[in-house]
Amino acid sequence: TILRGDKVGLIGPNGAGKTTLLKLILGELQPDSGTVRQGSKIEVAYFDQMRSTLNLDATLADTISPGSEWVEFAGQRKHVMSYLNDFLFSPERANSPVRTLSGGERNRVLLARLFALPANVLVLDEPTNDLDIDTLELLEELLQAYKGTVFLVSHDRRFLDNVVTSTIVWEGDESPGQWREYEGGYEDWKIQRDRAQALRAQAARAAKGKDTPPAAKPASAPAVVAAPAAPKPRKLSYKEQRELDELPGRIESLESEQVKLATLLADADAYTRDPKGVATAQARVAQIDDELLSAMERWELLQR
Repeated sequence: TILRGDKVGLIGPNGAGKTTLLKLILGELQPDSGTVRQGSKIEVAYFDQMRSTLNLDATLADTISPGSEWVEFAGQRKHVMSYLNDFLFSPERANSPVRTLSGGERNRVLLARLFALPANVLVLDEPTNDLDIDTLELLEELLQAYKGTVFLVSHDRRFLDNVVTSTIVWEGDESPGQWREYEGGYEDWKIQRDRAQALRAQAARAAKGKDTPPAAKPASAPAVVAAPAAPKPRKLSYKEQRELDELPGRIESLESEQVKLATLLADADAYTRDPKGVATAQARVAQIDDELLSAMERWELLQR
């Protein structure tokens, strides 16, 4: 669920389908399966589309607020001269044509125009390209203070960390077309991803080790000086040891169920053949994610 005020970063390689996913979320494309529910009175503004519609012969003031000397910004009414000053343009330049601006200044005008629009959802696709440091810092501040919803596609890790409150990440290397939501910015996602991968690998090694017979002891071995004894781990209770033994199988079972449900949900016919079954499967997928994380965390705790 994406709420008003959320700032969502989309992370994935080129060609992963970030633009397609955005169009699905915003209702510009209909999904082949599943449903997307949108709130009412959504007004979307796109930063990337403005680049191709910039009138080079218009003045800065007319570009920002055509036919008016006032703009609505952050719930306040501001004179266009004052508003342009917020975006690092002096009042003397308000009547200059856009074509006299440098590339970086034109991007700054586009940002000023974007935030003056009566929109409550902003979509920015690689907005940091060709921005100077002052404009980049200004954009960060504007997005952090923005009251609406933001969708941000960027390869700038620092920018994502400074702006977004959550990320939607392509994980197609694990399952084709799979995206997963994480709390926090880019570095937060990396920490959560690496932790989950480590826990899965640890559980898999433990499951494999249970089925491997112990190696035969050598007939003799040279005497060695004993190393200082490591601190003994806490002795598990009988119940905890049994739980630890069962956890690898539990994790494997959940992952197997996850794959089966993904196959079911990928079948477009299932949504008309058995809509209730599909709804149940979708709810179960969310439960499995929580149960897997809980099982892996429990495994890590008992292994200490």
